[in-house]
Amino acid sequence: MYQQHGYGGNQQQQYGYGGYQQQAPQQQQQQQWVPIDQHNNILKNFRLAHEQVETQRRQMEEQEKIVASLKERISRLEGADEDAIARPTGSRGGSSVDDFSIRNAGANLERLINRWAVDTVRIPPATLNVVRDAALEDIFGSTPPADPSAPSPAVVQALLRHAMSDAISEGIINCLIVTNSSEANVQLTRIHGHLFARDPTVAAVWRRQTYSAAVESCTPEMSLVIMTDTIPRLTKLLAVDGKTPPPTCTQILDNAYAFSRMLHGSKSTSGGTTDAFYRAFVPELGSVLHPKQIELIKRCLKSERGETDRVGACVFPGLVKVSREPSATAANGGSAATEDVHTVVRRAQVMCQCALGYHNDQQQQGYQQGPPPGEPSDLAYQQY
Repeated sequence: MYQQHGYGGNQQQQYGYGGYQQQAPQQQQQQQWVPIDQHNNILKNFRLAHEQVETQRRQMEEQEKIVASLKERISRLEGADEDAIARPTGSRGGSSVDDFSIRNAGANLERLINRWAVDTVRIPPATLNVVRDAALEDIFGSTPPADPSAPSPAVVQALLRHAMSDAISEGIINCLIVTNSSEANVQLTRIHGHLFARDPTVAAVWRRQTYSAAVESCTPEMSLVIMTDTIPRLTKLLAVDGKTPPPTCTQILDNAYAFSRMLHGSKSTSGGTTDAFYRAFVPELGSVLHPKQIELIKRCLKSERGETDRVGACVFPGLVKVSREPSATAANGGSAATEDVHTVVRRAQVMCQCALGYHNDQQQQGYQQGPPPGEPSDLAYQQY
């Protein structure tokens, strides 16, 4: 019995010694040495890679200096002041216009127009029938059919917003307001059109330089001229003593002018690759709803049922970016002709006829006039 226990104890010691022998090769594997040649090759490759990275970094710095110098020369050609040139801005600097700035400024102007329409209907200068007929006459340019029925305040508000949208589109945004003279502004707009047809880049530089010397705001006389040219009946109805526009209308025109200066007098965020300018459009009353051009602010039940509905009123104009690109003939090897490309940047805010309560043909009479030739509905717009 003793020998067995002793043998067993020795056997345990052998097992323990064997376990020590099994751990020794593992420690030897962990302490393997790298040959000196392989070590030198690794250091050499690392040094070469570091030198290549450093060379690429220097090349990128040189390219950044060249790009900064070119931007500075372009800014000087565009008439930028020395402070703006010396103070670099980011990709969304204050001198450029982007989609967020357009939407933000457009939303503020839309609220002013809505507030003016609500205040006019709450304290009307005449009966709602007279205000409605005056708005329709300004919109269509002719006396509307007689309608003795009393309109709802919502309909009158929508028509007032449509008329004011027409006024700021044709009188301010689509016309370069640079001076207090309407004749001079029309001539400047024609000059810009001729320049843009020949060379969009030259037109863009000329437009920015021209707006750098433009008037800061519209004078009351200029505001009255714009309203008289675009909405004469409403101007006669709303003007104080028939000569002075109400303060709310003046505030709207001032904000519309600031919005126009932001669109026409600022640089594009495309980095100079595309020279374009903005135009406003207002869908005609009674025209068919085009999803790429309009955005409904109220639910349209007829469209949900698959039926055709029409524009009841445009409460805020849409914006398109006009640029010139080579035509298909030039792309196929033909003459170097160019054509205008219209891209919808901001869709027009529209209320359909069913949302305004026009449910029968008699109520829709006078709203079925289609847009005349050359209006935005006839142009092939692209969704932005």
